[in-house]
Amino acid sequence: MLFPRQDKPSGALELLTTAGTIGLHLVASTVVGLAMGYFLDKWLGTAPWCLLIFLLAGIGVGFRDVFREARRIQKRSDEGQGGPGN
Repeated sequence: MLFPRQDKPSGALELLTTAGTIGLHLVASTVVGLAMGYFLDKWLGTAPWCLLIFLLAGIGVGFRDVFREARRIQKRSDEGQGGPGN
């Protein structure tokens, strides 16, 4: 075995994966909303209204996911440092 197995990832690796996850949330939700709106517009003939609505919804969902991830990171950080009042 080249690399010994670690039970817990290092801080730098954890930070890198978190940053990648946050970026992925923003991009993926925006692309999914855009694609859904595009195909609904094509199917219903309502261009560009569904595209705009679903694009904005996808962006909103992406920011909500980023906010949730930031709160989760903050909670984990507070627990690791003893939390407030200690």
